[in-house]
Amino acid sequence: MGYTDQRFDVNLSILFTELPLLERPAAAAAAGFTAVELWWPWIETPTPAQAELDALKKALEDAGTQLVGLNFYAGRLPGPDRGAVSVPGEESDRFNANINVAADFAASVGCKALNALYGNRVEGVDPAVQDELALENLVVAARAADRVGTILLIETLNKPESPLYPLVSAPAGIEVVDKVNEATGLGNAKFLLDLYHLAMNDEDLSEVIEKYAAKTGHVQIADKPGRGAPGTGELPLEELLDQLEKAGYRGYVGLEYKAADAAASFAWLPAEARAAQ
Repeated sequence: MGYTDQRFDVNLSILFTELPLLERPAAAAAAGFTAVELWWPWIETPTPAQAELDALKKALEDAGTQLVGLNFYAGRLPGPDRGAVSVPGEESDRFNANINVAADFAASVGCKALNALYGNRVEGVDPAVQDELALENLVVAARAADRVGTILLIETLNKPESPLYPLVSAPAGIEVVDKVNEATGLGNAKFLLDLYHLAMNDEDLSEVIEKYAAKTGHVQIADKPGRGAPGTGELPLEELLDQLEKAGYRGYVGLEYKAADAAASFAWLPAEARAAQ
């Protein structure tokens, strides 16, 4: 048990960001990792040119890295936005324009998980209207994900850092997962269990794992406080990941933490344990 039994992947949208996008897969591989994940890399457009998609695919393949998680278009992230699914008007339109682009790219690289960030509450818009729009968009996204054999992830964030994001508890995220599955009948909507965000919301992490491991499709970690590497804060991450494994979770654990020097930040994980089994 412990870290050496997990399947880790490196989030290339928060680590190695000092490098151009196309150089990050090779940097992760040089550090010993074989699996990576990404936020939507083209912040300005939901529909990048095919040449850009092809270049990212080649970079992943040349590095020998498997993309295991990809966000749909989510607005300016990092930045003020937290997704587009529930945001009426142009952002919702952009999300819809992105759905098949992201799904087809995921299929082209064998990525099995697509994450749809819900989006912030918008001043002057009835929350019920946003939730109705979100469900419509997530149903379309779930069907597209199913078409290419991937799961659809729903993520909860944390209120201190994302005060306008409505899904700031595990039950709130699970409620959306259940609604999407009920609407589609596909069962491919899953919970993205991010231990850092849940801890920032002061949730009982062991209880969340016990209740929701079966509905969890992906896990992400960072230590608290500070969102740094494991061991930089107070969270018993090794124990929590053991608990997840005992509860039946066999998926990837995304390293979504901040580090001034990504390569140096992996010292907590033995080099021989970094390649995803």
